[in-house]
Amino acid sequence: MKKNLLSVVILALLIVNLILTSIMMFSVMNTNKKTGAVVADIAAILQIELGTDAEGGGAHQVSLEDTATFDLTNDLTISLKKGADDKEHFAMVNVSISMDTKSDGYKTFGENIADRESLIVGVVTDVISSYTVDELEPFKDQIKDEILKQLQQKFDGSDFIYDITFTKLIPS
Repeated sequence: MKKNLLSVVILALLIVNLILTSIMMFSVMNTNKKTGAVVADIAAILQIELGTDAEGGGAHQVSLEDTATFDLTNDLTISLKKGADDKEHFAMVNVSISMDTKSDGYKTFGENIADRESLIVGVVTDVISSYTVDELEPFKDQIKDEILKQLQQKFDGSDFIYDITFTKLIPS
């Protein structure tokens, strides 16, 4: 009789353990989903990409043989927005533009892009001058993306310009 009573107690404890484990599992999964949503929202605000690019957006891949580059002929000295120290700061910048030679826009604009260098300099100057000296390094990728978007808009929404590279970025 003692063995049966002990077996019933063990079985009851096992069932209670199973029930408590399932309750804990459901509450942890719900909390995990909420935490994942918060992390995704914060990443979206900070414009950080998590994982692979499932939507197919972002910069498209262009082979090296289909890439043409254009380097601005002179280093640009750009006055930066005043920061917390309320002092005047400058940045020396040199920009290189990567273009897709297979794109339709390249035939229209890219083959003679040197004639439009002043437009490119204007966009680069406008974007970089809206940042402070403290923001240059942390937001370098955001600055590149903003320059890229504005250049694509400037050239009639064409995406023949697909990458911006700073060959020199020296804040002072």
